[in-house]
Amino acid sequence: MESKEQKTTLAVATVTAFMAPFMISSTNVALPVIGNDFHVNAVLLGWVATSYLLATAVFLLPAGKYADLHGRRKIFMIGIALFTLGALGGMAANGIVFFIATRVLQGMGAAMFLTTGMAILTATYPPQRRGWAIGILVTAVYVGLATGPFIGGMLTSFWGWRSIFLVIFALGLCSFGVTLRFLPGKWRPADEPFDSVGSLIYGISILLWVYGGTRVPSTSGWWLFGLGWGGLILFYYLQRRRQEPVFDVTLFEKNRIFLFSSLAALIHYAATFAITFQISLYLQYVKGLSPKAAGTVLMVQPIMMALFAAKAGSLSDRIEVRLLASLGMGITVCCLIGFVFLGRETPIWFVAGILAILGFGFALFSSPNMSAIMGAVEPRQYGLASGCVATMRLLGQVGSMTIATTFLAFFVGSEQISELHNEQFLLSMKNCFVFFSVLCLVGLVFSLMRKRKEKGKEEGL
Repeated sequence: MESKEQKTTLAVATVTAFMAPFMISSTNVALPVIGNDFHVNAVLLGWVATSYLLATAVFLLPAGKYADLHGRRKIFMIGIALFTLGALGGMAANGIVFFIATRVLQGMGAAMFLTTGMAILTATYPPQRRGWAIGILVTAVYVGLATGPFIGGMLTSFWGWRSIFLVIFALGLCSFGVTLRFLPGKWRPADEPFDSVGSLIYGISILLWVYGGTRVPSTSGWWLFGLGWGGLILFYYLQRRRQEPVFDVTLFEKNRIFLFSSLAALIHYAATFAITFQISLYLQYVKGLSPKAAGTVLMVQPIMMALFAAKAGSLSDRIEVRLLASLGMGITVCCLIGFVFLGRETPIWFVAGILAILGFGFALFSSPNMSAIMGAVEPRQYGLASGCVATMRLLGQVGSMTIATTFLAFFVGSEQISELHNEQFLLSMKNCFVFFSVLCLVGLVFSLMRKRKEKGKEEGL
């Protein structure tokens, strides 16, 4: 039986977990209309999504650490406030530059409430109920992803694209009010100083890594991507030498569960995030489906994820996480192999079937793996751990798209994807899924390499 505090925490964390993916997926649908309203080219329009992604990536880890030091509730509320103000600004924007600035503000806010929301939820629920609570949170993320395109399309069609930001503003305002009124603040400021220099190096490195990844396979993209890697290696080296680091890298060196669970998450997202991109192109250019029909087929995956994520989280409270998450990743490997055999004559039901099974595998992996990561650290490190896993997810997503676009550039080149170049695209897609299958298999090995009893760490807290 949940206490009032637990119910309130779960409700607020769930709503905020829904807001961020819903805003991303619903806004993406409205991008053509936004571009027409502001009279901008595709490059500037691309910054609507990229600016949000960059801001979120830069602030995730520092926000988690700062929250651990100075109060998670405070950072959580600041994040909601920035996100909500960004929605209000986006709704009132009369130019693309100001609109992109509001997206940066929303990205900063999202980084703050996403990393602290998970930390607060983990601290509120006992270990034996934590998997269930995290499963509910993960379900909210998938519901936001699944419903965003449909609701965003409806809002844009009937009331214009600004109505999307009105809905986000209302949700943010309600979340802020409930948090202010009902969510207690238990976490006192610590004496440990905040590593501003480390945060700056991390932020610049992530900025180069993510932006470079979005520019691949251009030469400048590879250079920026490489500089980002170099900066992250420098960041790791410097953090090992600091007494009060922004990220305690010894978690990777001394905590086997945290290390392999984080690596499994990174690889899982790197091997799967581009699936929607690849299958969307396949359904429209090879199978001849309309964007609406292709979107309907693609919705099968997040719907299955939403249906089973909470149950998977609940199971992780009773069944060994190592086996449950590894089973989910094993299912993902099988589905990736299945995508290798897609062709011109493949029936749509076969594609939808693989996506459905993939969604089930995602659910089995995501909630238990997240529970394992949060349960592997001390309570004072919950914000840091949450920020780390969110960063792993984002880096994996960028890496996945980098891999997919590299394969496209190699096999298709500068040619526009069309019926004339279907064979090149199919060859690119098949080889990409072979690579993803092998990559995910490596992630499965990492997932199995954790200790058998994740709860042992918690018992020693």
